[in-house]
Amino acid sequence: MALVSAKDMIEKAHAGHYAIGAFNINNMEWIKSILLAAEEAKSPVMLGVSEGAGKYMCGFENVVAMVKGIHDYLGITVPVALHLDHGSYEGAKACIEAGFTSVMFDGSHYAFEENLEKSKEMIALAHSKGISIECEVGGIGGEEDGVASMGELADPQECKTIAELGVDFLAAGIGNIHGKYPADWAGLNFDRLGEIQNVTNGKPLVLHGGSGIPADQIAKAISLGVSKINVNTELQLEFAAATRKYIEEGKDQQGKGYDPRKLLKPGADAIQAKVVAMMNQFGSAGKAE
Repeated sequence: MALVSAKDMIEKAHAGHYAIGAFNINNMEWIKSILLAAEEAKSPVMLGVSEGAGKYMCGFENVVAMVKGIHDYLGITVPVALHLDHGSYEGAKACIEAGFTSVMFDGSHYAFEENLEKSKEMIALAHSKGISIECEVGGIGGEEDGVASMGELADPQECKTIAELGVDFLAAGIGNIHGKYPADWAGLNFDRLGEIQNVTNGKPLVLHGGSGIPADQIAKAISLGVSKINVNTELQLEFAAATRKYIEEGKDQQGKGYDPRKLLKPGADAIQAKVVAMMNQFGSAGKAE
């Protein structure tokens, strides 16, 4: 099965009251583990790529080649979308040209009128290529590849205006943040989420910063229209913990335990297990059968 636009999987998730996980990739281990997890869970999946990760993996064209190659080698049968996460104006255009099947244009740091005009242009460009597109209103808190935001509650009327441009799914700030959540985090603002869902006439919504949000809040967000949940930090922590355990137990010094294929395997396995668990939590497991 070829890589696909995310439009169909997100619309089905919205109608079925579950969410698609958009799991960020960082290298071959991440790609392989997430794809294997999706196949195991029989779940549609989105592979998210930040611009920083794209540079780390030697360019967007190389990311496309890696994902397609690993996808085909593993014989993946579930729907897979390759998605740019928090794309700049230039980055979104570059990913469309490189062969991504979905992009996010994040114009939330612009004044709203400029965000509106650039979003309109990017939506038209993406749709002309058969690619799904996400836009953002209201900054998501925390830091993503050096772009920091205090986080804010998106304005429902601004969300309505962007939604009416024909964007496929919409990211809106509702108190969520990137990275680890602090102990004094106030939680998601469900009143604002409900307002946004109502004024956008049921547009599928996106929850960024999905790592570490309590399960009951995830479930409630899905019930109120969230159909895509982004996960990055949680998988990085799982990978780091499993790798640290392997080394601290001295396994890298046993036989050829230093071989990177052995050294990185516990972390890769931990990613796969976590993604399967989250697909079950989000309700997408079994939806590709």
